[in-house]
Amino acid sequence: MLKGRIHSVETCGTVDGPGIRYILFMQGCLLRCQFCHNPDTWKMGDGKEVTVEEVLQDIESYVPFFKATGGGVTVSGGEPLLHTKFLVELFKELKKRGIHTTIDTSGGCFSKSPSFMKSLDQLLSLTDLVLLDIKQIDPAKHKSLTGMSNEHILEFASYLAKKNMPVWIRHVLVPGKSDFDKDLYKLVDFIKTLPNVEKVEVLPYHKLGVYKWEALGLEYPLHGVEAPTEERVKNAERILS
Repeated sequence: MLKGRIHSVETCGTVDGPGIRYILFMQGCLLRCQFCHNPDTWKMGDGKEVTVEEVLQDIESYVPFFKATGGGVTVSGGEPLLHTKFLVELFKELKKRGIHTTIDTSGGCFSKSPSFMKSLDQLLSLTDLVLLDIKQIDPAKHKSLTGMSNEHILEFASYLAKKNMPVWIRHVLVPGKSDFDKDLYKLVDFIKTLPNVEKVEVLPYHKLGVYKWEALGLEYPLHGVEAPTEERVKNAERILS
């Protein structure tokens, strides 16, 4: 029986896609974002093993809320695309029930290997919306911020455009890391090459996950960095709009 490994669920989310949403946080991630508020999702072997049937049973009672608000199910992480085969089976069942499906991904595990592409294409055929996080448009700054360069992530964004997959771009605004006008203008130039982008969201950096770093015995790399000012958030929104 096919199983996936999850970190947690949020039953009435309102910020990860349209309407009220059931959010399934998958376990495992290749990126090591300095601002990550869920570092406990990084390790693949952690979390809880579940079957598709177990997830569906938990979702069932929330379906009336989805239908009433235009919501659905969002799979986040961690990195959901590390679990494409499991999500294909889950999304097949969700589509049978007429439930809107969203993937919230950084694209950090995108690969053109035949096996990955086969399961990715299956998954995208069952997906209504992709929330794509672009942390930094500059490759060197992206690597400094996340531990990984971004070439394959931008390639993934272009692939989604070729597939005409509806996408919302999300950009976490971190003072001194991703809040530079020059980079924001470069990001908007890239977004302009993607005709499938329906929305761009600026997500202000926050420190709500610092306690998790401390609980895991990890040194938080952004000590002293405060949330961006309202002025800088509005500036980023103006540029990226």
